[in-house]
Amino acid sequence: MIAQPEIRCVVVGGGPAGAVLSYMLARQGLAVVLLEMHQNFERDFRGDTLHPSILEIMDELGLAERLLALPHTRLSQASLPTEAGPITVADLSTLKTKFPFVALMPQARFLDFMTGEAKHFPNFQLVLGAMVDELIEDGAVSPGVVRGVRYRAPNGRHELRALLTVGADGRFSKLRQLSGLGLAAVHASPPMDVLWFRLPRRPTDTHGLVGRFGAGHLIIQLERADEWQVGFIIRKDSFRALRAAGLPALQREIAATAPELADRVGVIADWQQVSLLSVQADRLPVWYRPGLLLIGDAAHVMSPAGGNGINYAVNDAVAAANILSGPLLAGQVGLDDLARVQRRRERPTRIIQAVVAFMQERLLRPALESDKPLSVPGFVPWPVVRRVAARVIGLGVGREHVAKPGS
Repeated sequence: MIAQPEIRCVVVGGGPAGAVLSYMLARQGLAVVLLEMHQNFERDFRGDTLHPSILEIMDELGLAERLLALPHTRLSQASLPTEAGPITVADLSTLKTKFPFVALMPQARFLDFMTGEAKHFPNFQLVLGAMVDELIEDGAVSPGVVRGVRYRAPNGRHELRALLTVGADGRFSKLRQLSGLGLAAVHASPPMDVLWFRLPRRPTDTHGLVGRFGAGHLIIQLERADEWQVGFIIRKDSFRALRAAGLPALQREIAATAPELADRVGVIADWQQVSLLSVQADRLPVWYRPGLLLIGDAAHVMSPAGGNGINYAVNDAVAAANILSGPLLAGQVGLDDLARVQRRRERPTRIIQAVVAFMQERLLRPALESDKPLSVPGFVPWPVVRRVAARVIGLGVGREHVAKPGS
């Protein structure tokens, strides 16, 4: 264990934001401890998309070549099938970037890679199986200045003190709960939930990312080598009724929406193969308090539409590392420093949440509430629409770049 007086930052949550932030701080020579509640990173149906903006960040860190040497699938187009044939709704190959594609890679592989790279720095430590249950606070005024956390691990209970504590522990953030910052969250009302499952992929199948509108639901297919990762989008809170109808009913609805999958829906033989994502979206008015900062979904839960969660979480991490490395090295992080991180990242978050909410209300909600398949709007094939969609999906709003040493 790193000697506690040396610890400048404890990061809670070993997802993409926590792993990238920990790596970036460690490469600056800062003593960092990353706490992850699970014993490993193996979880199904997490955000598996590495967008061009993330790949650019990896390139700026000198990691892109090694990362892309790992098995992955490259998606450069998103399409919708129509009676006249498939139409492209986003073409990432038009982006002016070194990486004009989304790399589809199991998130566990990305996290193993990032933490493995961070372990090359002797001042980095990863603790798995660490269940944080208490903030350490100094000062007579309540709430006081956060000075670390207490957590349970397989080898007992521990106390970890640090100059700064960062909550990067996702949409069910324990640190958000402990901090009290989540009491004033601004909530949105996405109209859908998502069922995730996998189906075999045939060599003759369409490539890339495919979306399909059905009667009262939608399907998203993501190519993963010899599998499709399928998102079956249903009306909000309708899963209980769907499950009560039984697996054959689910199989029939999948086949009706995507007829070419009819010959393989029988692979879903148990509800254990289906993962429910209850979609939500919110944003905290304030992401920090003395000694504590929340980033990623801990600060702003993102709808999965467009795969924005991992994209904006990683960009939060880069902004936090750029802004806070200097104060951490100096041994003093003030509220103004933490506020700078929120000011930097709040506007892009607000914009993309507004864009996604608009699309959900104008496109997804009518599709989910209709008993007939939704027709593809006539403007979708326009080249300008494809370019804008590609930019929003691939590069996002307010993308960050790794600060050069000394800047």
